[in-house]
This record gives sequence, C-alpha cells and structure tokens, in this order.
Amino acid sequence: MLIKVLSENEAVSDDFKKEHGLSLYLETGRHKLFFDFGAGDNYQQNAEKLGVDVAAADFGVVSHGHHDHGGGLKSFLRLNRKTKIYIRQSAFGKQFSLKTSGEKSYIGLDREIRPDERFVFTGDSLEIEDGLFLFSAVEGDRFVPSGNRNLYTERGSSLVPDDFIHEQNLLIKEGKIKLLLAGCAHRGIANIIDHLYRKGYGPVTHVIGGFHLYNPSTDAYEDPQVIAGIARCLQKNGAKYYTCHCTGLKPYRQLQEIMGKQISYLACGSVLDLS
Repeated sequence: MLIKVLSENEAVSDDFKKEHGLSLYLETGRHKLFFDFGAGDNYQQNAEKLGVDVAAADFGVVSHGHHDHGGGLKSFLRLNRKTKIYIRQSAFGKQFSLKTSGEKSYIGLDREIRPDERFVFTGDSLEIEDGLFLFSAVEGDRFVPSGNRNLYTERGSSLVPDDFIHEQNLLIKEGKIKLLLAGCAHRGIANIIDHLYRKGYGPVTHVIGGFHLYNPSTDAYEDPQVIAGIARCLQKNGAKYYTCHCTGLKPYRQLQEIMGKQISYLACGSVLDLS
C-alpha cells in the first residue's frame, strides 16, 4: 500500500506547495483513491510532482464538511470524470468557525457542486467492498478536541454547536495491514479507535490523520496534560501512527516525547510505503 501526501500544513521541501489542508492519495492492490482534497488546487500541482494521475483515481472520500478537506473538490470533479465521491450528506451543511473576536467565518464546502450525480451519500456505516469500510456516528467523550467549541453548524435560522455527524473515517484492510484514515478526528482519535473495536474491526495496524490538537480559530494548542493522555491511550493500541495537518507540530513533538518511534509526521510531498 502506497500513500502520497498531496496537501498538508508543512512540506518536505520548497518543491511542494503547503497549505492549511489535507489530501492523501493511496494505491492499494486494487484501487487508486483520494482521501480528502485539500483547501484548493495545490493538491493538483503536488500530485503532478509526485507522479499521481488525478484522472486515474477509482474513487474519493471526503472526511468531513470543512473547506480545508474539500476545497479542491470542484477541480477534482473536472479533472476526473468517472469516479464516485463518498461523502456524508450533512457535509454540505453550512459550517462556521467563531473567532475569539466573535467574528463568524464560513468554513464549509462549496454548495454549488452538491447536485453532481457522482456524489454517493453515506450512512453511519458503509462497506464499499471487501476491505474498504466507511463509518461515522462515533460516540464517546474521551479527549474530544477543545477546539470543537469554536465550531458551529446552521440549523434553520440558528447556529448550534457542531455535532460532527458529517465526519466519517475510512478503514482499509489489505493483507496484514489494517489502516485507519481520519481527517481531523473531531470526535476524538481515541473514541474513533474505540468505535472500531466495538464494531469488531480492530485491531488496526496503522493510523493516519489529524488529531485536532491545534485550533486555528484561536491559535491555541491543546492542554499538555490532555496531549499526554492521548499519547498514553494511543500507545496501548500498538499501532503505528502517522499524524499531520490539525495536530500541529508542537503537539506532535509532545506526543513523540511519549510515543517515540510509534508516531511520525507526514508533510506534503511525503511518500509512505506500507508493503
């Protein structure tokens, strides 16, 4: 299994365009797929540098309805005329971030593209095929990111705290590898992993994704004691973790102090071979 990072907050070199966003390209023995599409078109330029043919992808997944994960959807749908995009219907809701100043900022997807017939709206769980499993509706309140408190969704004429029902995660099983992909883990990475175990899909061997330990709305990091608790929790699962994006470099280093080689950082331009 091959993973290439097309959009991320950091970059391995100046050859790649970085941004506050996430887009991953994966090749399995049977598929070529996208997990998220970044904040804009940077993923496309970085894909060319990494030898990724956007038009050849079999399908795509949108982890949740925030623009830094789906901003590149419009260009992707133009470049790739065949693939289906698996997404929660609520991901096209109106999502907002509230700044410390009280300013309301729209952070949702481009709603004009919603009518495209290639979108497949997913439920709480969906087995795309053997070895590919999407799931959402994660329960639990362990180490839920404090940054969620700044995130809202529109219901009727009111803004209400986001419940992240629009967030979904992808599990890929190939041979001895069982890889969990999480976009921002707004429901908490510990709860997401617990959910998999309860549903009988554990244990996972690898985890890739953002853990939302940095809040861009307030430019603040998660409490160090919370980060330490997450690190100890993740250690117990025995998986190898690759984090990125909304985790933040400072929290990543704190996680690494406890987890050591069990956790690594994936920047834009990174290529990871799990075979």
